[in-house]
Amino acid sequence: MRFITATDVKLKKRKPDSHKGENGRVLVVAGSIDYVGAAYLAGMAAFRSGVDAVVVAAPEKVAWAINCLSPDFITKKFRGDFFTAATAKEIVEMSKKFDVTLIGNGVGKSIETLKFAAAVCRKIESTKVIDADAISAVRMQEVQNAIFTPHHAEYDLLLRNSHCSEKRLQTVIGTNVILLKGRIDAIIAKGKTAYNRTGNAGMTVGGTGDVLAGLTAGILAQEKDLFKAAAAAAYVNGKAGDLLLREYGYGFTASDLLQELPAVLKQLWGIE
Repeated sequence: MRFITATDVKLKKRKPDSHKGENGRVLVVAGSIDYVGAAYLAGMAAFRSGVDAVVVAAPEKVAWAINCLSPDFITKKFRGDFFTAATAKEIVEMSKKFDVTLIGNGVGKSIETLKFAAAVCRKIESTKVIDADAISAVRMQEVQNAIFTPHHAEYDLLLRNSHCSEKRLQTVIGTNVILLKGRIDAIIAKGKTAYNRTGNAGMTVGGTGDVLAGLTAGILAQEKDLFKAAAAAAYVNGKAGDLLLREYGYGFTASDLLQELPAVLKQLWGIE
């Protein structure tokens, strides 16, 4: 079993003369009337990863709430309380201006929303991160260049939807990567698997998966390598959780996790 170390996930240093937009742009497609926090946590984690721009596409009330939570986000507002299939085409067109699209956090599981998520995941050809509710909307064979970030129940559902057993996963995974969250995370790609053992039981608190998804999208936008981005995000997210465990015990939140990400990332960037 190959465990990830800090050496495995060293991140690129930014060029001193880099300009706005050169260090990654992430589109976060997330949220519904019941789950404003998921979109905010995912988007802010993408910012903490070091990207230059994060745009959150969300139902209008969610987007306005996110604008109130932080002035850092640009938001694209869609009518209604949930995404519907009618908005899929516009999202796909928007995605062409971004390095990575993250979809799924808090979008909900209405039939219309799942149709929307399925269409977006299938039609966006560029790199993407598929998390939470969007995982249940797709088959792996229909998607390319994606990092899936399921917990074990979502992973089982993804396999069932893909008409695939775990033993046959390599036959359908294609250009995709799976970051399977657990006590020990598994990062699975075609022909290779790595494992991450940072993290702790305090990270069962709600929202830590949204932070991980946003962090994954942000690192992917900069590194351009799906496997490395998934491995680095798992390592950083867990390491930040370990710092919080020492400070708070099991009483920390996903918002606390956001604040610890820079301390871990600085080490991987080689910043003293």
